Amino acid sequence: MSTTNRWTDPSGKVAVITGAGSGFGRALALACAKEGMKLSLADVNMNDLAATVALVEAAAPGTECLQWRCDVSKAAEVEQYAQQTYSRFGKAHWLFNNAGVSTAGPAWMSTAEDWEWGIGVNLMGVAYGIRSFVPRMLEQGEPGHVVNTASVAGLVTVVGSAVYCAAKHAVVAMSECLHHDLHVAKANVGVSVLCPGFVPTGIADSERNRPEHLSATNPLSSAYLSQAKKAIAASTLTADDVARITLDGLREGRFYITTHPQTMPAVALRNEAIVQGKAPFAARF
Repeated sequence: MSTTNRWTDPSGKVAVITGAGSGFGRALALACAKEGMKLSLADVNMNDLAATVALVEAAAPGTECLQWRCDVSKAAEVEQYAQQTYSRFGKAHWLFNNAGVSTAGPAWMSTAEDWEWGIGVNLMGVAYGIRSFVPRMLEQGEPGHVVNTASVAGLVTVVGSAVYCAAKHAVVAMSECLHHDLHVAKANVGVSVLCPGFVPTGIADSERNRPEHLSATNPLSSAYLSQAKKAIAASTLTADDVARITLDGLREGRFYITTHPQTMPAVALRNEAIVQGKAPFAARF
């Protein structure tokens, strides 16, 4: 499935990016800045965000940039971020609902705090971004596009990743529904869902930003996180590669933006199992 290609020249347009302090968010900020875009950047860690802005200034001097602290799991903070973005720029053209965190361990040992944190950031952060920005994008009278960061873990399931996979599957479904709703409304706003595989982004160390009141984590998480870190370290792609693939996907009008062709057989096997009523396929990369 593809979506309408609305972009020939993004120069001068406004890119909104959550989770911009590291990983894909930082790489997307740099890529959009090099395209001549203005940036509205948010993160929960202002030191990380300041480092991103410094890199942007070095790569694309003079880029107009808003920095905003935002915990995307809180609806009021995302709404305030949208207000600040429109107060500064008056418009938003590319919305990257990108902020994400990682939890791991057997499903039955996941704590209530694991679920609250993982679903809050990975799923509700996307929902709140849609809720606060899309109505404004519809009103501004110019083409727009929403890119929701899911994961290949939104297309397959992985051992020890119940919270993460549940959230990312929901992001894929929410993106599909948003696409349908905007199509029915004949809106000039498109949607894509980004489904990358393992890439060195720092997400395996996202506990550094975990709120203290949600600190009770899965007691068996360490072994699973260790395996994830090994897979990440073996990746041949970087966050910058994913940002390039993402922007290429927007130009090509792609809805599903995937980054690792080697993961597609696992997606096909999972879909085959669904059709045939078989036991679920556990992906291993």
